[in-house]
Amino acid sequence: MRHKTTDRIPRPLQRAEFEWEIPASGSMRVPAIIYASAELIHDMDDKVFEQAANVARLPGIVHAAYAMPDAHWGYGFPIGGVAAFDADQGGVVSAGGVGFDISCGVRTLHTGLGRNAIEGVKERLADSLYQMVPAGLGSTGDIRLQEREMDAMLSGGARWAVKQGFGHKDDLQYIEEAGCMSGADPGAVSSQAKRRQRDEMGTLGSGNHYLEVQEITEIFEPTVADAFGIKQGDILVSIHCGSRGLGHQIGTEFLKLMVVTAGQHGIHLPDRELACAPIHSKVGRAYLDAMRAGINCALANRQIITHLARRAFERILPQAELSLLYDVSHNTCKLEQHVIEGQSRELYVHRKGATRSFGPGHMELPESLRKAGHPVLIGGSMGTASYILCGTREAEERSFSSACHGAGRAMSRRAASRKWRGRQVIDDLADLGVVIRSPSMRGVAEEAPGAYKDVSAVVEASHRAGLARKVAKLRPVICIKG
Repeated sequence: MRHKTTDRIPRPLQRAEFEWEIPASGSMRVPAIIYASAELIHDMDDKVFEQAANVARLPGIVHAAYAMPDAHWGYGFPIGGVAAFDADQGGVVSAGGVGFDISCGVRTLHTGLGRNAIEGVKERLADSLYQMVPAGLGSTGDIRLQEREMDAMLSGGARWAVKQGFGHKDDLQYIEEAGCMSGADPGAVSSQAKRRQRDEMGTLGSGNHYLEVQEITEIFEPTVADAFGIKQGDILVSIHCGSRGLGHQIGTEFLKLMVVTAGQHGIHLPDRELACAPIHSKVGRAYLDAMRAGINCALANRQIITHLARRAFERILPQAELSLLYDVSHNTCKLEQHVIEGQSRELYVHRKGATRSFGPGHMELPESLRKAGHPVLIGGSMGTASYILCGTREAEERSFSSACHGAGRAMSRRAASRKWRGRQVIDDLADLGVVIRSPSMRGVAEEAPGAYKDVSAVVEASHRAGLARKVAKLRPVICIKG
């Protein structure tokens, strides 16, 4: 049962061409700010505004609750929601503010190839990738983790995977947190969560997860593109997935626990889905320990899939390189330093369906990318364009260095499955030169391109709002869909 606030939620007021505000009123501690074009705001579900305003009511929130241009209704927080909390001011951590698929993210790889190299082998390459990388609901791989190995993975992330032979040490410098999230505690992760993950390492899962071979069709920022090592005509590989069953179980368990304990800390929940705990509380600390382990699970998972993708390419195109451009996470809560009213403060930044967008010079970036800014990898919906952007210094003050993460759904999966048939979607995309491989026709229908917002409009709004700058546009060639 949901307990909603009785405060009336006003429509957002336009403050700039791509910035809208719901002023703080009633029990809101801060305003809610939405970055979007007028068209995106018009089409946005009113639940996004309600949820953003409810986030603004949580204890210890700093400056504003934010929603990115791809925002749509989610569990508690809107997907595309960003909020930062000060632990010393009673700030909270919310499992709904991170999401069920902890550290769902995108990893993009160079291949060193152009379109001509893959055109004649496109179908064979699609088959090789589909055979090598398990995809779909409940998909399992060849890796079986026993208890000690599971705990080592949850502590070590992609570093653990590399030590097991799944990749190269050089990969780690192009992953957030250098491939391993510190502060993870496998002991905070339940036995049930670990059981769910035991056979799922190196798998894509279902929903909007994918492995995609893409061609760069347009460069917007040549200098940044040079720093990223990309140019028009390059073939890249992008992997979109997260922490699978383990992350979902962590979210489920801690949301229930946070609902039960919120009242003990005097927290009034405007919506039960916003269940949270003080960061300094026992439950808050335990969730952060488990969530960080979930981040490491996702990083290890993408690292193993990278290894499998390299093996698939070796069968068909042994000259391909498959070196990392970067790996970014979407669903996280991370402790970061941010300047608020001229003062540097430690804040716990929730990003749910949003990516980091650090500007040039940020010390968390690899030295080779530091002058350019943080790569922001924006996945399109199946069959539509994806984008590579770079972070900006402006995003630091506008959104706690955050930007959008994808197109954002325009309709539910149920509605999409009623409107489209998977076989027809695959045939239509084949006519456009896009090869699809998927174990589920229903899954393809649910992820039909028309079920999502216009990713180009979302990216343009992020660019025009100063959250990130457009660098390159990519079109899909092969998509392995869960």
